[in-house]
Amino acid sequence: MERKKVGQVTPEERDEIQALFERRNGLNELAQVLTADNTELYERLVTDMGKTSSLFQEWWNDMSAKYQWEATENGSWEIDFDTCNIYLSE
Repeated sequence: MERKKVGQVTPEERDEIQALFERRNGLNELAQVLTADNTELYERLVTDMGKTSSLFQEWWNDMSAKYQWEATENGSWEIDFDTCNIYLSE
């Protein structure tokens, strides 16, 4: 997989996406062990997963518009949480 640095975000912006990333991962782990038997909890989980995924995608959309990152049809952006660098992977 080819990876190219296309930009950088501020530490504050990095913190926003890192919190969403960790929340999304936690919800995905919970979804793997939760059964649909507990319908109330399951419904809340599905709702929260949808909201978190939307906020996650919205962050990428907003930052790419703000910083005008290079993009390709089959590429995706990644962030290095340590450096705040944004990479385009293909």
